[in-house]
Amino acid sequence: MTSLEALQQHQQICDELYALSLEENRFLQQHQRAPGADVTKRKQGLLERLDAALGALRTVPPGEARGPDFRVALDNARSRILQVLQLDRENEQLLTRYSLSGGPKTFHSPAVPAGMLQKIYERSAR
Repeated sequence: MTSLEALQQHQQICDELYALSLEENRFLQQHQRAPGADVTKRKQGLLERLDAALGALRTVPPGEARGPDFRVALDNARSRILQVLQLDRENEQLLTRYSLSGGPKTFHSPAVPAGMLQKIYERSAR
């Protein structure tokens, strides 16, 4: 595998991680709770693939990483990584917010007995 192919494989995995993070973000905003175990399992699988791709990138000889195509691909990969990190940070904040608040809540005013309202109106009329 050439250095450019290894970087392109890395870029593809980063794109998949971004798509999954975006899916997780939409779920969090819509349902205000943590997504199911399937998302965590998919993320774990992608992270294992990413680790393997990083291992392949580490074996790239320094001289091969200087071509213009490689530099463009590297810049694209770095940009995608920053997007993933930013979205992941937002997802963590949403998870924290919803786990601390106990999820979505609807607030209802307590039921007030009709006799209590009558007494309040009588007091204010005096």
